[in-house]
Amino acid sequence: MSHDNNMATGVFTIFLLVSVQSSWAVDSTRLLVLGDWGGVDVKPYTTLVEVSVAKQMGTLADTYAPQNILALGDNFYFDGVKNVADKRFKETYEDVYTSKSLMVPWHLIAGNHDHNGNVSAQIAYSNVDKRWNFPNYYYKMSLAVPDGATMDIIMIDTVLLCGNTGHDQYEAQPEGPSDVKMAASQWEWIENMLQLSKADYLLVAGHYPVYSVAEHGPTDCLVKQLLPMMQKYNVTAYLSGHDHNLQHLQAVSPHLTIDLFVVGAANFVDTSTKHKKAVPNGSSKFMWAKPLDLGGFAYIETVKSNMTFTFVDGRGSSIYQKLLFPRKK
Repeated sequence: MSHDNNMATGVFTIFLLVSVQSSWAVDSTRLLVLGDWGGVDVKPYTTLVEVSVAKQMGTLADTYAPQNILALGDNFYFDGVKNVADKRFKETYEDVYTSKSLMVPWHLIAGNHDHNGNVSAQIAYSNVDKRWNFPNYYYKMSLAVPDGATMDIIMIDTVLLCGNTGHDQYEAQPEGPSDVKMAASQWEWIENMLQLSKADYLLVAGHYPVYSVAEHGPTDCLVKQLLPMMQKYNVTAYLSGHDHNLQHLQAVSPHLTIDLFVVGAANFVDTSTKHKKAVPNGSSKFMWAKPLDLGGFAYIETVKSNMTFTFVDGRGSSIYQKLLFPRKK
């Protein structure tokens, strides 16, 4: 794996994957994805949902052996961490995700709650914990897929791009970046990375969703600026969190459909669908928010011919799958 770093200066139910040629027995590239997973800031520093998701991630990983994990922000509720020595790293992360099969590289980005604290300390923690990989506010990952295929993942900081929402219950939409110059630099970098990518599968991962039917709804900033860019450069899918549920939506243009996945249910579950009329008609394909099923996460398995995206709930059941195919370049 290579990193292309550039800061703007500064109960498991065994399930069978339905994708063509794609099962755990076949050599493949495998990822776990979770978002909004960061416990709470009072004892026990975790939630029942977080503990349940961590357990099921470990059980799945024991079977499928993912090589990497993507964490999509809000890594520490409610105000991030103070410094590299903050006890939250141990109590909300190290002491929770303890399965040996989860001792693989974690690749992180920051959410709005992380930006309430010290994101630079989370970046610096990469020098403390060998599985914690947070090289910069935004960066590129490149993964090899068996039989000569490739995957690029563009990890972005949507809070620096669009602004912070503060504490979620008070404000749904970010109101613009705190540093316009830094945001412009990141937008330029994103377009450059997308334009240069020749990968068979091109993913973008950020904290805020593009479309969402839930509490926060679509992120206007991303709908206006990121979505057209992803359509222009034929992005395979966009991964996000922020809303505390699991969703699959699609952005449809005349010659391209981009799959949008919200994976924000690793710590809390929110059943709101208050923005179901704020997304394009027919764009919402799946919405899950069942508190009694104890949250959820995603598993992505990729072979040369296809990528299978699977939502798994906190009881270990596969609840939704989507098959994706290589980009037409």
